[in-house]
Amino acid sequence: MAVTQSAPVTSGAADRRLPARPRDCGLAPPHPRPAGRDQYTISEVAEHTGLSAHTLRWYERIGLMPHVDRNHTGQRRFTNRDLDWLSLVARLRLTGMPVADMVRYAELVRAGERTFAEREELLTAHREDVRQRIAELQSTLDVLDYKIDIYADARRASERF
Repeated sequence: MAVTQSAPVTSGAADRRLPARPRDCGLAPPHPRPAGRDQYTISEVAEHTGLSAHTLRWYERIGLMPHVDRNHTGQRRFTNRDLDWLSLVARLRLTGMPVADMVRYAELVRAGERTFAEREELLTAHREDVRQRIAELQSTLDVLDYKIDIYADARRASERF
């Protein structure tokens, strides 16, 4: 579901490059995708993503998942594109993005190219939240390192005597 490409895009006389797609936009799956397949049952997707079947159904119900095709018996049939989407959702969850924002992003994606500016705005705002949380975590890590150094120094001093 990438909207970027690494090939140059020509606009009139000037060329501009869009950012290259990250090599692995998704999380490493617990199990590799079966080679040569593009149809997966809900249990296969659950095993691949680590999400429960209940969660996958909920994602579909709330609009976080695009429409999932079904076979002639009504069973869901997920595609590689669905797995790519779930990988992105997993990344957004990892960053702490609220579900409502993820659903809004999914709606914007489904609405097409005319929503690029809104998508960019949503992701830019969330990126700033993530950066602030990273700074808070780094500060906390610095405190932990300081305290660990104090105890390590005290332990080394007591071992000398």
